[in-house]
Amino acid sequence: MPARALRRDDPLPLWAQLRRDLRRRLARGEFDAEFPGEMALRGEYGVSRNTVREALRTLREEGVVTAERGRPPRVGEPIEIQQPLGALYSLFASVEAAGLDQHSVVRTLDRRADALVAVRLGLEESTPLVHLERLRLAGPEPLALDRVWLPAELAEPLLVADFTHTSLYGELARRAGLRLEGGTEQIYAAVPSAEERRLLDCPPDTGTFVIERLGRAGQRAVEWRQTIVRGDRFAFRAEFSARGGYQLAVAPVPGAAGPLQPAR
Repeated sequence: MPARALRRDDPLPLWAQLRRDLRRRLARGEFDAEFPGEMALRGEYGVSRNTVREALRTLREEGVVTAERGRPPRVGEPIEIQQPLGALYSLFASVEAAGLDQHSVVRTLDRRADALVAVRLGLEESTPLVHLERLRLAGPEPLALDRVWLPAELAEPLLVADFTHTSLYGELARRAGLRLEGGTEQIYAAVPSAEERRLLDCPPDTGTFVIERLGRAGQRAVEWRQTIVRGDRFAFRAEFSARGGYQLAVAPVPGAAGPLQPAR
């Protein structure tokens, strides 16, 4: 499919017209084998280097194309799973919604004490906890390493559950009559450890998201969870409005001193 001519009398800037036409051609699969470089696009559309670079910059920001220094642009790999921010969600449900088979390799399911987690849950340090660690797969490939702790007095029935293909929240409701209603969550980027990279089969140039959640039932903290997710398979999505916007908090780097500060 040939390129469409850009019109200089169009109220849309040339770079935006170029981006629009490149999106059209991408959607038709024209660039599946190879994405043209800057010089080829300049010649094909008869525009300046700056026009091409601005169009490509916005496409890179959207993840539609990728580019590295000294290499030609290429079509970006689509993110398989998206997760909304500001909502209580289930990773199991998100994977299923993406049309991928969700299953887990259960690495740990036991009763133990963990002083640090107990304090996070507002409990005495020696309080027994149920601990579940799973390697979560979406389709044939690993997606996340998921670790969760819950008070044993509430979650003891989970010790006999089979978590290879089920959701924690579903089992909590069925076996313990417990439903999470909300909580707080912190998300940050991290370089995985050698063991985490091995378990997740993470490419050497790919980082991870770490999601830390304190889940509540009513006013009581009942879940502390840490999920390490492959950054090349997962994205977060936020909705906002001009009137209400959305609320963000700027958190310190894990391990650094200082309280959370509200965004301004």
